[in-house]
Amino acid sequence: MTVHRLRPRKRQAEGRPPPVPERASEDVPFAATRISPEARRAAERVLASGWVTTGPETERFEDEFAAYVRAADAVAVSSCTAALELALRALRLPAGGTVLVPAVTFCGAAQAVLHAGLRPVLVDVDPRTGMPMPATVARAARACGCPHAMMVLHYAGAPAPVAELAEAACLPLTHVVEDAAHALGTMVGDRPVGSLSRTTCFSFHATKNLPIGEGGMVTTDDAELAGTIRRGRLHGMSAGARRRSLSGGGWRYSVEEDGLKANMTDVQAAIGRAQLRHFDDWQRRRHALAARYDTALTTVPGLDRPEPATAGRHARHLHVVRVHPAYGTDRDALIALLAQRGIGTSVHFIPLHHMPYFRRTALIPPGGLPGADALFAQLLSLPLYPHLDERAVDRVCGELARIGARRPAPRTRQPAGLRAPVIRAGKAVSAHRQFRPAGQRHVGPADPSRDDLR
Repeated sequence: MTVHRLRPRKRQAEGRPPPVPERASEDVPFAATRISPEARRAAERVLASGWVTTGPETERFEDEFAAYVRAADAVAVSSCTAALELALRALRLPAGGTVLVPAVTFCGAAQAVLHAGLRPVLVDVDPRTGMPMPATVARAARACGCPHAMMVLHYAGAPAPVAELAEAACLPLTHVVEDAAHALGTMVGDRPVGSLSRTTCFSFHATKNLPIGEGGMVTTDDAELAGTIRRGRLHGMSAGARRRSLSGGGWRYSVEEDGLKANMTDVQAAIGRAQLRHFDDWQRRRHALAARYDTALTTVPGLDRPEPATAGRHARHLHVVRVHPAYGTDRDALIALLAQRGIGTSVHFIPLHHMPYFRRTALIPPGGLPGADALFAQLLSLPLYPHLDERAVDRVCGELARIGARRPAPRTRQPAGLRAPVIRAGKAVSAHRQFRPAGQRHVGPADPSRDDLR
């Protein structure tokens, strides 16, 4: 063992802490979760109650959440992915039926379709908005003949034109499942997401606007559908564990339909109820931070925000920017440079057809998905969460401006002896030198870019 490794131990034994390397500024993680003191106390109360699985806290959370989004019913489940699968199963579609799914979405959305015994049909997106548009929906619908259902994603928390997309697919709203993993707090026009179509599915993953850790919710105005999903979340059983365990409760139950093990626990529900009390304040904070980003980045050439797809209120779940060639540094190189400066970022999402499994299992319309391909090379998600400091936002914006300012001046004539850059997948690769990012150290919580699970 070398001497320099021994010295810190000696100082520590003498009661002096080892020296900490100096940093110019603190890291800015991409995502960070805060559980309120009220939520911690609520979890402790449930843990001391003697009943910790699905029970009275879950029922109260369902009632309070349904009231918040103006839905008649809410069913709490284990994740948004489970919510999507259960909602699709409840539609009673034929085995192998086709479901339109955005090409740019989380992989769990397509997995939910496949797990429900259905086939995803990928829908191209408008690079300006990041979401499908009526023309791309109609093209995907023609490719599969006649879709049986459609999944609509409110991308990053932006409102999606649900009714227009349903009309383009020739589907009634009863056969639209909204993926609102990003969209608690989103409004389409003057109506909150959760009360627009027959079923809407939310996520309470650790990085979401209402963080619990894991969990999801299905909202609907159809009482019969809510009952089907409620049974389906627990093996299709006619009676849950609490009812069978209560004094005077019967042990008998029946199973008349397919189901999953996808129930929410009272511990999760208690945390969710307490977090919901803070939600409006957290949303105001998200909007303020997003406005700060917008103001600072307006003057940075080559960066812009996705355009709105329809009128309404954005939930500000993600702050996504598009990195254009005019910025001078491609998206992947920019991610590496920001990481070297202690700033965490992510990409939402890798298009489904870029993954081998979905190329084998999904239907891709003739002509491919050019909008998704063009958009993917540009997408970059910046840190955004309620307890993010304004100075951290300013630091992120400052680094983006400095990196962009280093872009080479445009040339009107190519000097002799130099070859033109070759453009591949949205990246400029010089024949003289190709940039290879240095080893990127991880910033922030464990692998936040995975967005596991919905």
